[in-house]
Amino acid sequence: MTVPLLAAVSGASWEADLVAALEGGADGVTVVRRCVDLADLLAAAAAGTGRAALVSADLRRLDQDALIRLALAHVAVVGLFTPGDDVAEARLRVLGLDQVLPADTPPHDIAAAVASSLAGAQRRRASNDGGSALLSYGDPAAALTDLGSTAAVPNGSNGQALSAESTGWLDPMFEPGTGRLVAVWGPTGAPGRTTVAVGIAGELALAGVPTLLADADTYGGSVAQVLGFLDEAPGLAAAARLANLGQLDLAALARVAPTAAPHLRVLTGISRAERWTELRPAALEAVWSLARSLAAFTVVDCGFSLEQDEELSFDTAAPRRNGATLATLLAADTVIAVGAADPVGLQRLVRALGDLSEAVPGVNPVVVLTKVRSGVVGTEPRKQLAEALERYAGVHDVTFLPYDREPLDDALRQGRMLADVAPESVVRQALAGLAATLDGRPPPLRRRRLLRRG
Repeated sequence: MTVPLLAAVSGASWEADLVAALEGGADGVTVVRRCVDLADLLAAAAAGTGRAALVSADLRRLDQDALIRLALAHVAVVGLFTPGDDVAEARLRVLGLDQVLPADTPPHDIAAAVASSLAGAQRRRASNDGGSALLSYGDPAAALTDLGSTAAVPNGSNGQALSAESTGWLDPMFEPGTGRLVAVWGPTGAPGRTTVAVGIAGELALAGVPTLLADADTYGGSVAQVLGFLDEAPGLAAAARLANLGQLDLAALARVAPTAAPHLRVLTGISRAERWTELRPAALEAVWSLARSLAAFTVVDCGFSLEQDEELSFDTAAPRRNGATLATLLAADTVIAVGAADPVGLQRLVRALGDLSEAVPGVNPVVVLTKVRSGVVGTEPRKQLAEALERYAGVHDVTFLPYDREPLDDALRQGRMLADVAPESVVRQALAGLAATLDGRPPPLRRRRLLRRG
């Protein structure tokens, strides 16, 4: 059986020789269409013209998003580069292509690479391991079980060796690649996700732990405002853009993550909610992978929604707004579920924990209740809240953050860390204890207040 190939290597000096060598199907492959650009390639793939594609490293606008769209069309991809061009080869591998060959490779070896790429895609489809492809786009065909599931995108890993330029950004306090990812998530209704994320990151940095704070909320990111950063700061969107183009390394990640305090870097979020399309899951996976070599802890402020039914609203494959949150939760080593300690917030948290267990199988979140006070719950708020969560959600261990409004308001007004504004506040002490638990340290001793507020 001859595999129909799509060739998207226009502009390369070796294109004509390559196409001529593959014509006739003698090696099990044949070129059925020579695509003039990336748009032509994507259109031919969506139409089912070919089962595999040959792309050159210099193909204009070739990025991870394009590779995901090819994977959703069940088209395997093999990358080709001009012999001797090490930069082009490295870029194709950073984009996530498993099969990358020089352009002067014999036809039978190219055919073998195509067969290997097709076999890998079939294995991933059979195991339903779609990775970023399943999170990036809502595909109408995925809702029809008799048509099978979507194809898988190549691994998309960013495991390139650290360059001499990059190693200057590394902190000597930990081994690169061993950093942990902490996702701070919670239901709708502003339960305090950003307060918890910023507080934990600040406490880890204060303890001397290299920390990266990132804002991946695609609905209402506010880390920049809380810390007094400008909205124009490049942040996470810039890092995702570089990752999508295959140009992100440690030095580039450090450049877009400025230092907010000793041992603390910050990746600010998108300034406007309509820019959510800039935070694609595949790109974020590459960012989080590199972040494990930039910081010992990466604390991510996530959006609230876990909905995955966008394919019901479109008649074509469309980007998924919640893919950024889902990809972060799936990649996280620790998930912190934040809920508000009032009847409405508690009900939302109980329902959201069920949604979380469906979206991230096997997750065991650290549950945090914020704004704990007796006025809205009862005379013994901690006991009553703990009993309610154990009864309705099966949660046996809860961290409580007391409702200490004045120091939180002071920190927000000044755009500073809570530890800088009110180091002795009870809410700051609770956040310090939570951060110490994540780091494996004993919680700090709580100091007794000498004066009681009037």
